[in-house]
Amino acid sequence: MIIRSKAPLRLGLAGGGTDVSPYCDLYGGLALNATINLYAYCTLEDTSDGKLTINSYDSKCFKSFPLTSRLEIDGQASLVKGVCNRIMQDYGIQLPSMKITTYNDAPAGSGLGTSSTMVVCILKALVEKFALPLGDYEIARLAYEIERTDLGLSGGRQDQYAASFGGFNYMEFMRSGVVIVNPLKIKRWIIDELEASMVLYFTGISRESANIIDLQKKNTEEGNSEAIEAMHRIRESVDMMKIALLKGDMHEFASILGQAWEDKKKMAGPITNPGIQEVMDVAKASGAISGKVSGAGGGGFIMFMVDPVRKKQVTDALGALSGFVMPFQFTDGGAHAWKIYPTDSVKDL
Repeated sequence: MIIRSKAPLRLGLAGGGTDVSPYCDLYGGLALNATINLYAYCTLEDTSDGKLTINSYDSKCFKSFPLTSRLEIDGQASLVKGVCNRIMQDYGIQLPSMKITTYNDAPAGSGLGTSSTMVVCILKALVEKFALPLGDYEIARLAYEIERTDLGLSGGRQDQYAASFGGFNYMEFMRSGVVIVNPLKIKRWIIDELEASMVLYFTGISRESANIIDLQKKNTEEGNSEAIEAMHRIRESVDMMKIALLKGDMHEFASILGQAWEDKKKMAGPITNPGIQEVMDVAKASGAISGKVSGAGGGGFIMFMVDPVRKKQVTDALGALSGFVMPFQFTDGGAHAWKIYPTDSVKDL
């Protein structure tokens, strides 16, 4: 039997950074995000060699490991091993001989939540295989704990919940650690207009988000007033953007996005750099209204708001740079998995 799973990557529209401890533990955080038709993928295949084979295309790990009760976290396919270890620990499961294959539609460090989405994707496949009693909230929470606690990777909370739930979501991150996901019912014409008004550009720079997030956390812990005030404004912008989105007010949406970028740059120095600024300047000179880096910053994808009649003009100008424009659409569904049963032959088609 083969099990496959997929989980959608996300665009962080507003509030990114306020879902990161210790900020959300002290003040509470908010985020508005939406999943797009770029995915993380996982396939589980039964084998008979008595080993766990991991083919992780993102981490470039193609190796077999002994089926022990705990896999060594040694920098090789850490996300896959971290998920396997937690499933064995929490549910008393000894993994059978199998092969796990994973890959993403977007490169690591792209700012679309690739790592967290992959953890959710692997979890979803194992939940399907072992019929574990985990819903969307439980999978997202467990994915967060695996990344942040078990593996010690820096980051926030929104990516796991976006991948698990899918669609447009307004998320609340309580000081107590509780996360509340509020799905937004967006009219179809508004989604169409938002897609027509957005350009997603990959800078060609894959960055290590943990370094930027660690600096952001340090600024909060040390009481850096400029950084904290900027994060307060980013949190406040989430409600304003939600209203603009529900009304279909693209001009207001673009204005909030642009101001959020100005505030985001004050959270930590490495969030922007000359390469990002060059892309911003080229896009705006060709007609973009505003732009913001998706994710922690420092590289990855930049989302731009444009007048749809000038979209081709903007994409052509960006196409002359070293990165590339990524076509995309928003998607509703969250992580899901399915079984494939082998057949000896196919007859009478």
